[in-house]
Amino acid sequence: MGKLKDANKKIEEGVVGGYKKIEDSVVSGYKKVEKKFVDKFLRKDGETVEEAKERIKKEQEELEEKNKKLVEESQKYNQ
Repeated sequence: MGKLKDANKKIEEGVVGGYKKIEDSVVSGYKKVEKKFVDKFLRKDGETVEEAKERIKKEQEELEEKNKKLVEESQKYNQ
């Protein structure tokens, strides 16, 4: 039974290790594409990519809050 446990452990480590390598490469590729997209289409003059991401995140939060308020107002009128 000990040999079977050891074999299963090695298989588990191999599978998990392989998955982590794939996951890391996919995430890394996504981050590269995201950075290039922000740089080309969303960045304003004099703004770094990171600053642009922060600005966009803040703008998105503000829009979501505004939309939430509009939905709440509209629900008041529809009652």
